[in-house]
Parts: sequence; C-alpha cells; structure tokens
Amino acid sequence: MEPLILDHLPDGLLDLPSGRLHERLEGPTLIHLPGRRPQPLFVCVLQHGNEISGWEAVRRLLKGRYARDPLPRSLVLLIANVRAAGRNRRYLSDQPDYNRCWPGSTTPRGPIHDLFDRITAHARALKPFASIDIHNNTGENPHYAAINRIEPQHLRLGALFSRTMVYFTQPHGVQSMAFGEFCPAVTLECGPPGRLDGTDHAMTYLASVLNAESIDSEPPAPEDIELFQMVATVNVAPELSFSFTPDGSDIVFRAALDRLNFRELPPGTRFGRVSTDASHPLRVHDHGGHDLSDTWFSIDDGDILTRSPMMPAMLTTDERVIRQDCLCHLMERIPVGRRREGAEEQHELPENRP
Repeated sequence: MEPLILDHLPDGLLDLPSGRLHERLEGPTLIHLPGRRPQPLFVCVLQHGNEISGWEAVRRLLKGRYARDPLPRSLVLLIANVRAAGRNRRYLSDQPDYNRCWPGSTTPRGPIHDLFDRITAHARALKPFASIDIHNNTGENPHYAAINRIEPQHLRLGALFSRTMVYFTQPHGVQSMAFGEFCPAVTLECGPPGRLDGTDHAMTYLASVLNAESIDSEPPAPEDIELFQMVATVNVAPELSFSFTPDGSDIVFRAALDRLNFRELPPGTRFGRVSTDASHPLRVHDHGGHDLSDTWFSIDDGDILTRSPMMPAMLTTDERVIRQDCLCHLMERIPVGRRREGAEEQHELPENRP
C-alpha cells in the first residue's frame, strides 16, 4: 500500500467535518503545504477516527489567517483514519488501531504497518522541525503532552502545550515514538472530543510551533513542569461483564470514575463492586508484562479497592474504548531528567537515551 501524497489542499476539504472526509479522501493522506521556513512541521490528525480536535484545529488554523498569508513554516499534514472518522469510531472492526502500527510495532503486521513504514521513511528524509500527533481521550483528563524521550527538546516541545507531561515507552508502534528517533516529537491529549477548549488549545499550540524559529536545547526548569511516567496498564478481565450503573453486570464501577484521573489516590479508594468470585477482576501489567494485579488492587467484601497509592490517567466510562484499549494507565511522578527503573530505585537518564 502506497501513501497518497498531495502538494495542495483539495478544494473544499477544509469545509468538511471529520465525519465527511472519507467522501474526498480514500485513505491516509499526506498533504505538503509550503511555508516561509522550508524545514517542515509534521502534524498527524485522526489516527483515531473519533478524536476530532486535531482536524478541527487544523481546519480553523488554515481557514483563518493562513487562508491569505503564507505559512511561517512548511507543514506536512497526515490525515489518517478517515473511514473510522466517517463512523465516529476509534477504529473499525476490520482495522487495526492505527496508532499501534508505526515502526517498532509488536502487533501482527498488515498493510497499514507497511504504509506507515513508508510514511516514516518519507518524513525522515524531510528532516522535520518537529512532529505533533493530536489526540483526544474519552475520560475527564487535563490537557497534557505525552513524550517518549526525556530529552531537552522533547520536553520543551511538550511544555509549550502543558506543564503536565507524561513519559511513556509502551504501547509500542505509536507515531510519536517512531518519529522521536529523528526529530522532537509529542502527542497532545486535548480532553474529550468535541469540546471547544481542546480545539482552541491545539490550534493555538500549532500556531506557536509553526512560528517558532527553533526549539530550545536547554531543558525546562523543574518548577515549570510536572512530569509523570506510565508504569502499568489496567484492563478489565475479558470474561467479566461490566457497567457503570447497577444492572446485574459482574462489575459495576463507581459513577464518574474518570474524575479520579491525575489524582493521587490513597490505598482503600473504591473503584466499584464485583459480584462474582473472580480474584482479579482488574488485571494490571507493567511494561515488562508482569502481572501486578495483587500489588495495585484488592477485593474486600465485593468492593474493588486500591491497595497501593496510585495516580490513574485516561480512566474512561466508554465501554467500547475499555474493551478496545484499556480501563486506564497508572503513573508515578518523577523528577525531570529521571525515570523509574524498578520498584526500589531510580537512575539518571543520560541525554539521547530512548
């Protein structure tokens, strides 16, 4: 599969909401737009078809000032999963998750992996200024930036969006990790889709990066950012049913569970109730694949309780997303320039270490 590469915006494309892009685009499409500075900014939108803030931000940016003025920097825009966007879905049943198919992926290879290999090689040859992948999440989360390398320019790029940043090394095969091999790269999490503040924030950020002459090579001051590291992923046991209202499901989670995101929770925090004798209704695995369910959760008279202090991110009440992806990730706060290397100790990260 070869990527569709255009050197212009198709007529009327910016007038289309994400749900109608499939009427004009057959699949993932790269669009090159010239700017005063030739080194391009790479921007990726709609890897997940129901995460629309990125496309809305690009539409508004390009229909505004830059409909009449030249871009301050060349732009390479990837519009990804237009088929899923047409159905307002993360991805369709006959598709993989696009943001698990980039170089480094551990998922079964298919045409999308080959396509993204070619796009990555194409982008690498352009020596991009930076890469920005724009997402939404389905739960109540603050806007935050996610990075895959604790290096000064990656931190600077993230800090331009939010003082809250998350460092992660799994899942593999994400766009920002692949592009982070050859340019500063960041993933933006813009809150729930459809909210104007997420679109506004993404649009303002894109304008700022397009106008930047350079990205500072000195790390941000420690007091200017809050840096967290994802250390584990929580999934619902696949054999159990679940819901967020008392309806006879095996697990009934507390209402508005997603309001616990980015809160430091003490042991004994209640996530919900389980009505079966399942010993591990919530399965927790660290990035080495080790089962840590007993470390993080316990069952007390049917209540699902936290066993250790934790900070969840991306908790969602969207049952489809929970089955397709996960219930949440668990994080730990880390000092700038350091990351967790085990349960007992932390080690300094030398520059340029992934």
